[in-house]
Amino acid sequence: MLTRENPLNENKEENQYLDLIQQILEHGTTEVGRNGTTKSIFGNCMRFSLQDGKIPILTTKKLAWKTCVKELLWFISGNTSNRVLNAQGVHIWDANSTRNFLDDRGLTEREEGDLGPIYGFQWRHFNAAYRDCDTDYSGHGIDQLQYIIDQLKDPVKRNSRRLIMTAWNPCQLDEMALPPCHILCQFNVHGGNKLSCALYQRSNDEALGTSFNIASYSFLTHLLAKHCGLQAHEFVYFKGNCHIYEEHIDGLREQITRKPYPFPTVSIRQLRENINDYTLEDFELQHYQHHEAIKFNMIA
Repeated sequence: MLTRENPLNENKEENQYLDLIQQILEHGTTEVGRNGTTKSIFGNCMRFSLQDGKIPILTTKKLAWKTCVKELLWFISGNTSNRVLNAQGVHIWDANSTRNFLDDRGLTEREEGDLGPIYGFQWRHFNAAYRDCDTDYSGHGIDQLQYIIDQLKDPVKRNSRRLIMTAWNPCQLDEMALPPCHILCQFNVHGGNKLSCALYQRSNDEALGTSFNIASYSFLTHLLAKHCGLQAHEFVYFKGNCHIYEEHIDGLREQITRKPYPFPTVSIRQLRENINDYTLEDFELQHYQHHEAIKFNMIA
């Protein structure tokens, strides 16, 4: 059993993740699922401070944070075309948008690269009738994200306990290339101006997905805080099935031996009028110190 020292200056928030990996490796149940063999546990929670610009980007391996932000902005736009990501050099959705993958999902009429009504579509056009990734859905469905923005900008309504955005739409799951893993987030304002986000994720690929999910929803919280005149406070991460693919075990065994560095900070350069107008260049990351990258293959 690997044990780590816990000096007072250690990044204890990242150790939540490393401890989870160790727990799964040592006590997880071996399961054979849809796309391979995993070791897993069910149920976990982590908390990360976002105060003073802190952004929880894992440091025990290098994270492609710009790719993470590009995907987040793609979600915010409501777009569902993998071609848009590819044009920006982002290939994290490639395996889930191939002809073979779509055919296996029964989406034989869907054009390759069209991911269907996934995350961003549900965020901005919840339950609108889906045609294809090139259709203009303006004014169709429920714009959950804009509703939350409108509430957060209102000094009275921002205290609501109903600031919820869900990507899990049972009516359209079979139209999606991949049903959502991170399915529901709730925003909460306390102390008048402190914005926190809680995420529930049903399925957690601990080697690849988790690091992106932590960073993505933390970036989103910082962005909404900036956009709505608030201060980012905390990201709370509730996790259902936490699993490690057997192909990822060796890399994670290496990662949990590494000592975390302090988390970096992020600043958003300017306030834009519309949430759709922010770009990668608006995000400035400072002091990201990290260990070298670990190669994990995507399991579609």
